[in-house]
Order: sequence, then C-alpha cells, then structure tokens
Amino acid sequence: MNILKNIRKDVYFKRVCLITIISTFIFYSLAVLRHYLLQSNAYDLGLFDQWIWLTSKNLPSYSSMTGLHMFADHGAWTLYIPSLIYKIKPDLNILFFSQSVSLCFTAIPLYFLCKRKELNSKISLLITLFWLLQPVVFNINLFDFHPEVWSMPLIVLYYYFEPNKSFIKSVLLTFIILGTRDGLVLLIFGFGLEQMLKKKIGRSLTLISISITWFVFLNNWVYPLLNGDKGSVMALARYSRYGDSFSEIFLTLILKPHYVLSSIDLIDSLFYLLILFAPAFVFWKRISLITLTSAVPLIITNILSEASAQRTLIHQYSLPIAIIIVISVINGISENKDNFVSERKRFLWMILCWAALAKPLFFTGPYLNKLDSIKPAREAFSEIPVSANVITTSYLVPHLSQRQFIKFPTNINDINSDLKTYNILLLNPLDPGWASNSNVQNNYLEIAKKKNWECNKWENGLELCKK
Repeated sequence: MNILKNIRKDVYFKRVCLITIISTFIFYSLAVLRHYLLQSNAYDLGLFDQWIWLTSKNLPSYSSMTGLHMFADHGAWTLYIPSLIYKIKPDLNILFFSQSVSLCFTAIPLYFLCKRKELNSKISLLITLFWLLQPVVFNINLFDFHPEVWSMPLIVLYYYFEPNKSFIKSVLLTFIILGTRDGLVLLIFGFGLEQMLKKKIGRSLTLISISITWFVFLNNWVYPLLNGDKGSVMALARYSRYGDSFSEIFLTLILKPHYVLSSIDLIDSLFYLLILFAPAFVFWKRISLITLTSAVPLIITNILSEASAQRTLIHQYSLPIAIIIVISVINGISENKDNFVSERKRFLWMILCWAALAKPLFFTGPYLNKLDSIKPAREAFSEIPVSANVITTSYLVPHLSQRQFIKFPTNINDINSDLKTYNILLLNPLDPGWASNSNVQNNYLEIAKKKNWECNKWENGLELCKK
C-alpha cells in the first residue's frame, strides 16, 4: 500500500506510463502493418484466429490445418477469453492489440517490482526501458500471435507477490500462467528450483507439484481425449532422437548424459546463449544467478530441441526467459545499488543490443517483398464468399482464416480429396509460401481446371479458381 501511495506522486512512474502507451501504439501499428504487407502466416496467426473464431461460433474447435483441438494444442485455456470478444467482433486485430498491450504494459509491474526492491525511480525507469528494448520482445510482437505473451505481466506479478505472506497470490498466478501455454510448466518447475535454492522447501514442493500435475493432466487426459492418437506428437517430434514418448525422453536424459551431450549442436547453442544473455550480463550480481535458475529448464529444452527455431530471438520460445533475465537484473541491482555502471552506459548498451538483435530494418527489406501482391490479393479476397472452403498459400491464410475449412497445400497426394472438400483455390506457384512449393500448387490448379473450375489469374502469378 505504501508503494501505491507514494507512486502517485512519482514523476518517473508517469513517464513509464507514457512510454508504455506510446510503445503499445508503435508495437500494435507495426504488427498490423506487417499483416497488411502479407507477411503474417498460417502458423501461427491464421491457426489461432481460426480456432478462436470457431469457438466463438460454437463450432467444433478443431483446426482444418492441423486437426488439433484449440485447448489440446498447447493447453491454452485462456484462448477462450478472446473467443467471447469474437462473438461481438471477430477481428484478428484484437489478437495483435492484446499482444502489444501485454508486452508493453509489462513495464508497469516491472516498475512496481523495482520500487518494492527499493530502487530509485530513475533506475526503475531504465529497467522498464531495458524490458522494452529486449530484442525478443520487439521481434515476437512482429511474429504473428502467441498467447504466452499474456503471461509476461503475470510472471512479474509472481515475483512482486512472492515475498513473505503474499506467496499465495503468486501460486494463484501460476494457474493463469500455465493457461497460456503448456511449455510454461517448465517455468513453474523452475520457480520451484529457485525456491529450493532459497531454502524454502514447502514453496518449492508446491510449485514443482503444480507443474508436474498440470503436465500429467494435459498429456495423459486432455490431449488423448481431444486429439486421439495425435496427442503431443508435434512436441515429441522435436526430441525424437531421445525417445518416442515423454517417459523415454526423460529416461534418456537421466541415464544417457554422454549421448545427450554429444547430440547438442555446441556452436549453435553457445551462440544462442550469447545473444540471449548479451543485453543483461553486465548487470548481474550473485543473486541474479539464483533468479536465473527459474529459466534453466526452458533454456535446456531449447538447446536440446532439434528445431533451431527454439534457439533464436525471433520466435516465442525465448520470451519467458527474457522476462526472467530482466528480473535477474533487478535483483542484481538491488543487491549492490552503489557499485553499478553509469546510467549513460547502461542505456547505450541497451540500444546497441536492440539494434543488433531486433528486426526494425525488416520494414525496409524483407517485409516489402510482396508489395506487388497486395492489390491482387485484396481483389481476390473480395470474390471469396464467407462460407467458402479455401485452399490458399500460408501467407494468405490469416486474411481468410475465419471459416471452418481452410488450409495451405503441402502434398500432391492430398489433391483429389482436397478438391472434393474445398471449393476455392487461391494459389500462386510463383510465390508458394511456407511449407508448399510451385510443383504442388501447379498440380492443384491444373487438376481444378481439368474439372472445369472457373479461374482468374493476375499478373503477379496469383490465381483464383472456383468450383
């Protein structure tokens, strides 16, 4: 209460609020612009938009692209919240806005956490800037949509309430955090490890039990019930060299450490750790290492994965680690407030890391490579009925995803069955998009024409065929 009382008169807090609002506007605008420039994708924006739309229409919440149920994809029960908003206004810009707000407004609880650690207002302001200048924060805002971004302010609040008797509030927050993505069981498990290092055994066992219980509940009951044989195949595939099930993978990690170590791409992993920690390591103190324990399970999982995407600052996998890194900086500064690099050097280092590792210049390069496709795509969209079943390229899916049946072509073997189910083709063999190719799309179009589908072609290669 004292923090809340004093903060009303805090000029720097008002600056944090202003920065938060401005950054939200910038983040949201850039995300919308990227989508308009045809740079968004089926995975993951189109996928989440379709799931949420289906749920809002009381239709079965199974995506036609993956065959997976919305809740049984990553156990994200929080996706049911935007589905209620979609009942009123089904607009994927809502997802962009929620993502930008979650990322930017994380600065507010960070400022409160700084004040709880008795940091001065100027340093607290710089910490909020440090979060907003995390490369992965900027990058993930541009990478379609992922519900785990909603957990970022909640993770900070976990640390805000964690001391003393407020711990029960932290525990309650973990249930919401887990509801944004199943992979965050690793973070909650990490919270338990951190509490163990603090010699708070009761808290440690509570958090570890929560994480394990949720993991078992999803993988042993929810996923088999809703997805059948598919279960957690997609997640397991990334660790297939260690086993065919979670139990096999776990036993391999425990019993065959030499094999596990030999399977790791050492150079790739070291580079990942370098870019991940580069913005923060100059600020760490001894206590920071204890805080970083929370992120260790996530870091290990990313390093062990066969998917290199988990070892970048472009995708969502490193975002929870980034917030832990920022909190470790706060704890490091609070331990030794006097022995710290100058504010000017701090800010300069933040800017340099952001400039080197974020993607702002993509708007002058890769993001503009489909400018000639925007007008044809818009014309084609206007000719597609809302009730149509559509096969299109991955980057056009998010513009048409609010329907029960939509997919992008990946396999020639699916052509005959697809042309029975779907009545619209919107393809471009000259620019086939992710996971497709020119050969596949040409075959779809050729067979459709042989079946006397009505087709219209634009100069950029985009072709619309109707049954």
